[in-house]
Amino acid sequence: MQQEYFSLLLSINRNRKFSFAVLLLAAVLLVVVVDGAAATIGDACTKDADCGGSGLGCSACGQHSVCTQIRPTDPKTMGRGLAFNKYSWLTTHNSFAQTGAKSATGALLVSPTNQLDTVTAQLKNGVRGLMLDMYDFQNDVWLCHSFGGNCYNFTAFQPAVNVLKEVKTFLDANPSEVVTIFIEDYVKAPDGVGKAFNASGLAKYWFPVSQMPKNGGDWPLLSDMISKDQRLLVFTSKSAKEASEGIAYEWNYVVENQYGDDGMKAGSCPNRAESPAMSTKSKSLVLMNYFPTNPNVTAACRDNSAPLASMLTTCHGASADRWPNFVAVDFYTKGGAPKAADIANGHMVCGCDDIAYCKANATFGTCDVPPAEAAPAKAPSTSSTTNNATKPTPTASGTATSIPRSAAGCWLLIEMALSVMLLSL
Repeated sequence: MQQEYFSLLLSINRNRKFSFAVLLLAAVLLVVVVDGAAATIGDACTKDADCGGSGLGCSACGQHSVCTQIRPTDPKTMGRGLAFNKYSWLTTHNSFAQTGAKSATGALLVSPTNQLDTVTAQLKNGVRGLMLDMYDFQNDVWLCHSFGGNCYNFTAFQPAVNVLKEVKTFLDANPSEVVTIFIEDYVKAPDGVGKAFNASGLAKYWFPVSQMPKNGGDWPLLSDMISKDQRLLVFTSKSAKEASEGIAYEWNYVVENQYGDDGMKAGSCPNRAESPAMSTKSKSLVLMNYFPTNPNVTAACRDNSAPLASMLTTCHGASADRWPNFVAVDFYTKGGAPKAADIANGHMVCGCDDIAYCKANATFGTCDVPPAEAAPAKAPSTSSTTNNATKPTPTASGTATSIPRSAAGCWLLIEMALSVMLLSL
């Protein structure tokens, strides 16, 4: 490209058809266009803006910050005409436990955290499943981690109604979105959970238990749930509350694999104790957990990448050839966790390896050809005459990517300066 650029300048210089001002303006515009080119996964970055949006964010993994997928592809872009259980949704474990959060009690919060941003931010980034731990505390229902089975000032994050109001605000503003909440339920106060939902205003979106499919049947079409404004699914871990409070008991409808370290063993996808076996087809929703017993933001860069994708395949086999409807992780912005939902949606929505390969309005199994993988970067030449051998930038996974766009802009600025010299000859 550089050689062609110089040839063009020399030709222009000989013909003298353009003014110096026009040439200088063209060079500046070329710098702006190239330097502002769309970022790709693995590009070096210092802030989210460097990654240009489109589902990418700047994430620090290892020694470098790189552009990482932080938002799954919206499966509704391929249509809303499938049953709800034919889609996959990115889910956050302990969605409320944000790093750096302060307890609403005013006490110092001494509790593990599992996410880096607020529930509002998670929803804006395409998270559609939330896991919330609810406890009786201060005559209310709070989001809390327990210590010895109890909620204390130093483990309590905030009243549950606060986060539920965030969900309501999101659903109000986004009338085509559906959110699922899984409650780890320690609330003993009569109708305590229901009162929190009523106080938040979310009750109007509640999908009724009476319409949830029994015996493994399909759920209503996603389009019907949206049109009827039944856009909130709520599950509790307390079996008695389905009959007494109208809150669906999760494992009447969902199979779920083991959480924590025991759920991250390669090649194994056992069910958690409360859940029926993963292969149980009388439950039509599949929840796949993939996060360690003790949250580790550094390890999430690794856990949420290739190992997570591998577990998708393992749990697919264990779940009677069903892809997970919910993929639950810690620190979802690390390692590219949204890609797992894209993979599952590709298989379920269109029969492709990734929803990115789906063709709109095409028959099931008709896919775009995946782009060829880039060839491994060559080692820089030691020759003093080589002018384009640039050391590759390592990514979090150790692979090499092209030079950052800012570097590309630098050589263009140099060429612009040389242009001035050439034109003055």
